[in-house]
Amino acid sequence: MEYKKTAGRQKISLAKIENESALLTTFSKRRSGLYKKSCELVRECDVDLGIVMSSPKGIPYSFSRPTSTVVIDRFINPTANLSSSDRLVAAEARKKVSQFNDILNELDEREKIANEKLDRINEARDLGWWESIDQLNVHDVMKLEAWLISGEFKLNEHLEQQNGASSSSQIPSDDAIISPNVF
Repeated sequence: MEYKKTAGRQKISLAKIENESALLTTFSKRRSGLYKKSCELVRECDVDLGIVMSSPKGIPYSFSRPTSTVVIDRFINPTANLSSSDRLVAAEARKKVSQFNDILNELDEREKIANEKLDRINEARDLGWWESIDQLNVHDVMKLEAWLISGEFKLNEHLEQQNGASSSSQIPSDDAIISPNVF
C-alpha cells in the first residue's frame, strides 16, 4: 500500500474558532477573499451586488457595486425601475469598473511580458560562460583572444614592475658579500 507524500486538500471541520487572535486573522483573510470574489463577479457578470457583515468585535463592513442605494432598491423591489439619477450613478460606476478592468488587464499583460523577459535573463545567467562561448562567431572569438592576450601582457608587465621594486628593497641573503663602500 502506497502512502501519500503530502497532506493535500483535506476536509476541515466547521467549528467556531476559540482562539481570538486566530479568529480575527481568519475573519480578515476571509473578508479579503470575499471582496475579491465579489469584485470578480461584478466585473465579469455585470451584476449589482451588496454585502454587509460585522467583525467578531462588532465593526461593520460593507461592499456594494454599483452603489448601496441601487443595491438596496433592487433588493426591496427587484421589478421596479431605477430613477434616472440612480441609473446615471450606476452607469458611471459601471463605466469606472470597466475602465479599471481595462487598466488591470493591461497591467496583467505587462506583468506577463516582464516575467517572460526575466525568465529569459535568468536562463541566460544560468548558462555558464563556457556554454555561451560556444555561441560566439569567429570575429567575437578573435576579439576575445586579443583581449585575453592583452590582459596577460598587462598582468606580466605589472608583475615585473612589482618584482623590480621589491627586489631593490630586499634584504641581502646571508652569503652575499657586502662591500664596505656601500655605506
